[in-house]
Amino acid sequence: MNEALRFEVGHRVLEVGAGSGYHAALVAEIVAPSDVDSKLWGHVYTVEIVPALAVSARRSLEKAGYLNRVSVINADGSQGYQKEAPYDRIFVTAAAPDVPEPLIEQLKPGGIMAIPVGGQYLYQELLLVEKSATGKTVTKSVCGVAFVLLRGKYGWKEV
Repeated sequence: MNEALRFEVGHRVLEVGAGSGYHAALVAEIVAPSDVDSKLWGHVYTVEIVPALAVSARRSLEKAGYLNRVSVINADGSQGYQKEAPYDRIFVTAAAPDVPEPLIEQLKPGGIMAIPVGGQYLYQELLLVEKSATGKTVTKSVCGVAFVLLRGKYGWKEV
């Protein structure tokens, strides 16, 4: 996913599904590396729907020294995080039934989103959604994947 998203220093990134916070820390090392002037830094906003996971991710990221580059939000990530939109990159770490419209809306023109989409028990595929300068999106399949299911308004209703 990281290679497909082509992260760069300065990117504002939305992660849907914080989990432990590990992936957000990896992305922060690319978009806001500690050896670069902090004025050039990007930021990672990671949204986690499970309260206990959000608390745990925040604690882990704080302990590792990332809270100046990563914000952990306990909310329904299937709706994105409008407060800090638009984003240069969005990546979703849980499989959705379809690409959520709010995520497309929160993607900056020229931005890229990676999201697993597919069935609850059947095949899922990793999709790349690229938004042109005019706002038109082009979606392409990268490969088959198997992710946990996305919960929330634009996720699976019964998980």
